[in-house]
Amino acid sequence: MVNKVLSAMVIGMIAFAMPVNAQDNVSGTVSADVVNQYIWRGQDLGDVSLQPTLGLNYKGLSLTGWGNVGLSDKDDTKEFDITAAYAIGKFHVGITDYWFNTPIDKYFSYSAHNTSHVFEGNVGYDFGKFSLNWYTNFAGNDGLNKDGKRAYSSYAEANIPFALGGLNWNATIGAVPYATSFYAKANGFAVTNVSLKATKDIRVSDSFTIPIFAGITANPSTQKAYLLFGFTLKP
Repeated sequence: MVNKVLSAMVIGMIAFAMPVNAQDNVSGTVSADVVNQYIWRGQDLGDVSLQPTLGLNYKGLSLTGWGNVGLSDKDDTKEFDITAAYAIGKFHVGITDYWFNTPIDKYFSYSAHNTSHVFEGNVGYDFGKFSLNWYTNFAGNDGLNKDGKRAYSSYAEANIPFALGGLNWNATIGAVPYATSFYAKANGFAVTNVSLKATKDIRVSDSFTIPIFAGITANPSTQKAYLLFGFTLKP
């Protein structure tokens, strides 16, 4: 299964790299976020970090690379993710290959019990005033359930975007539906992410702006809370 997923991603990369006509509407993304803390789905994964993004989109098909490296602590999480996705209308589905530098610091190690890759499927729908997304790990270095077996760790999230006070806001609530050691050792259903984020574009020139963002994230299951700040650099 994993080899088939990897092969599909490689084929996708090759297909995107092939020359296409301008009218085919291929769009590209290149950007980098700088954040004071790396908080992911309510989990603390590091301090000040650089998070680059590189992606291509073609008629609803997308292939995106995303990474994280700590800037203030050499022991922070290093991460490299590849996501293949398809969107039609307000519906989207995708597969992500997450790679972390622990427990194995070798990228090309894929054996079932000796890998730092985690393979996740996701599906979601944007209803306009809010969106719902579901994520499930199906292979790789997944967490364990109470019986010590693969948990097929899952996470569900709702997002509500709105504008207020000249800022673009997003309210998020996310939960782990059943026991897994992958999400802060959740022992069952657990609300792991309650967040409120605001974004504002700072105009530098007529053709260049820098989006800055700040937010509050709380994880009720671990009784942790974080105040976040960052900015995005992009063409």
